[in-house]
Amino acid sequence: MAEKTSRVRDAAFSLKTLSESGIVQPYGPRKLVGIVTSLRRWGTTPAGGFRALAVRNPDGVAIIDERGTVTFGELHRRTNALARALKERGVGEGDGVAVMCRNHRGFIEASIAINKLGADVLYLNTAFAGPQLAEVVAREEPRVVVYDEEFADLLDEVDIAERVIGWTDGDAGPDTIEGMIRSAGSNADLTPPQHTSRTIILTSGTTGTPKGAPRPQGGIPAAVSLLSRMPLKSGWTCHIAAPLFHTWGFAHYQLAMLLGTTMVLTRKFDPETALKLMADHECDSVVVIPVMLQRILALPEETLDQYPLPRLKAVASSGSALPGDLPIQWMDRYGENLYSIYGSTEVAWASIATPQDLREAPASAGGIPHATIVKILDPDGKELPPGESGRIFVANDLQFEGYTGGGHKEIVNGLMSTGDVGRFGEDGRLYVEGRDDEMIVSGGENVFPKEVEDCIAKLDGVAEVAAIGVDDDDYGKRLRAFVVSADGASVSEDDVKGWVKKNLARYKVPRDVVFLDELPRNATGKVLKRELVDVKAEDS
Repeated sequence: MAEKTSRVRDAAFSLKTLSESGIVQPYGPRKLVGIVTSLRRWGTTPAGGFRALAVRNPDGVAIIDERGTVTFGELHRRTNALARALKERGVGEGDGVAVMCRNHRGFIEASIAINKLGADVLYLNTAFAGPQLAEVVAREEPRVVVYDEEFADLLDEVDIAERVIGWTDGDAGPDTIEGMIRSAGSNADLTPPQHTSRTIILTSGTTGTPKGAPRPQGGIPAAVSLLSRMPLKSGWTCHIAAPLFHTWGFAHYQLAMLLGTTMVLTRKFDPETALKLMADHECDSVVVIPVMLQRILALPEETLDQYPLPRLKAVASSGSALPGDLPIQWMDRYGENLYSIYGSTEVAWASIATPQDLREAPASAGGIPHATIVKILDPDGKELPPGESGRIFVANDLQFEGYTGGGHKEIVNGLMSTGDVGRFGEDGRLYVEGRDDEMIVSGGENVFPKEVEDCIAKLDGVAEVAAIGVDDDDYGKRLRAFVVSADGASVSEDDVKGWVKKNLARYKVPRDVVFLDELPRNATGKVLKRELVDVKAEDS
């Protein structure tokens, strides 16, 4: 009886959330039949979701990119044609197709077309080096690769016979998406495949070769979970600045098929260009990784003043924690619109910090969304009470299936490890203290680099900071801090150490401080700490 009551309550909450967002709304009989037919035949997959949008709002703008606009009706017809062209090249149900594209219509169109064929899509990181790319492709064995022409040299050493160019600055030849769409014999609907397509997103690879993490099609449960703490609305215009191949960018591509979002895309991120796009297209929301917000706020005051962004209602940030006072700085300028999402490729999102959370507790990861369980466990798998630190484990409907090359994240009683350590505060919010493999023991005390990084990030004149553990004769381990100074600022090693000593325990003061022009990052904005290991302090 209790289980049935819970299901009813869950269904009622889901319907309320979907109605408030505009996903569920009244339609005329003809449109309703078309929408129901699409979803019945194709499900809440990209193929079904965007087909339903073509019925519901055929003239609505689906994509705005450097080439102009694509409507939902055009998107449906173009992806039908592209799917047929890919089928002629041998792509069938269960085959793999790799996509190595930046944010533009070709990424979206390829993804939908692959889904319509019942093939699996493998998203390749656009920042891959040649050996990484070759290793991932050899492991995953895709039949076709769709790529931007700028990556042609990287693919020279990769063994894939069938190649399709997703974007070229030249003419649209027969091997380009545009050329294939134009030459396709038909753009009529296809028969739904029997195979359920998989989406394989690669882990960030900050500690080695990226692993393939197959993701379930999120659909309605994923949308309800996210919308329970982030009030996105149907028909909004959203600048997706985060890479679409990343879990966070991909999530908003999938949300777009339910919300009917107009996706504003550009191939490369530039902070002022991003502001201009949001202003010119009157964006209601923007999807970012934290370093993008840092770069925007680092612009001169006179530049920022040109773009007040009064229509901006939701700034959705994920991929890493928001450093220092960044949340407060952003909201003081642009209003109470910042949402920070904590999660991983393997578990999707685990918690969401709302503007209120970020005002009251900027260091927190916020609260737990609908249909999600988060627990803090000790080394024996026992749940810890609020205030005690332990490993973070998550249960939801979005967990991945296990790595394509074998292996899995640790699971305890249905809860999956995120690989992080954290605690629940007395305020009920989740606090992430750092990666469980980054913690050091200094003078017998546990030290997480993240706490020290957050502290240093608040020091005037510091633009970016990262910290790693190094050997120390007296303490066993100490931290080495890597600091990027803000433009025009003068920050010394003594300034950094004195600041940490003033705000944290003595054993958390870095042993030394190295100043860099920039931190090494991957395409999703995460600092590549393995590349910092060999960077030595001058006196070490």
